[in-house]
Amino acid sequence: MGRNVRIAAACLSLLIAAAPPAVAQGQSPSQRQTVMPTEVDVALVLAVDISFSMDLEELALQRAGYVEALRSPEVHKAIANGATGRIAISFFEWAGVNIQHHLLPWTVIDSPESALAAAAEIEKQPTRRGQRTSISGAIDVSVRQLDEAPFRALRKVMDISGDGPNNSGRIVTVARDEALRKGISINGLPIAIRKPGYLDINELDLYYEDCVIGGQGAFVIPITEKSQFIQTIKTKLIMEISDAPSEPARLIMPAQARVPRVSCTVGEDMWRNRMGN
Repeated sequence: MGRNVRIAAACLSLLIAAAPPAVAQGQSPSQRQTVMPTEVDVALVLAVDISFSMDLEELALQRAGYVEALRSPEVHKAIANGATGRIAISFFEWAGVNIQHHLLPWTVIDSPESALAAAAEIEKQPTRRGQRTSISGAIDVSVRQLDEAPFRALRKVMDISGDGPNNSGRIVTVARDEALRKGISINGLPIAIRKPGYLDINELDLYYEDCVIGGQGAFVIPITEKSQFIQTIKTKLIMEISDAPSEPARLIMPAQARVPRVSCTVGEDMWRNRMGN
């Protein structure tokens, strides 16, 4: 009897040793990071403005633009056509320098199903708003996320949307230049729908071109009408995934390569004037 027990125990040990490591279905994305792929085509941080200067309709259209883009067959095709056939995205919303809400932690997308799941996760989050506009804060948070990503990315990209210039946190060009030195590309989605108000500027697209974006292949696609949100965001996402130019975008040289046409401290100057400082 003892001999049979020893044989059974030995067989069980062999079966356990041969079995692949199990991943519990209930694990969160952070718990699953240990089994993430070691390489992705692009690590993309989507940093989305939710400052009070955005009205509720604009916030809804902006959110819907990213959700519908992730549901788009064209985006799924762009992902599949990459060298590894997978990307990783992180999505957070921001306002002032200390206001960031993370809706989607690093998530690998390697199939239509995983893209749809990411879209559903973003869509279900509550709508939030915050005071001030810190593009530099959004850049800094994006850099930290890219530095801490649990995989190797062939390209590192952050995408900053916003409807006004930086007026909170450190100077935007300082944050931008630090990101560029790390080999990160910064793209911009300036939202210039309404007539400029007391903290808005007329040439927001030029401000983004000269003061915010930079790096290899950097581009700006401005939104000037509410009807443009969904299609423009989809176009932008396809460009970032495929690392290819597209006709609707105005591709430019890195921002630091020329003298800015718009003051890169215009937002800070306007805020000081408003506060009477």
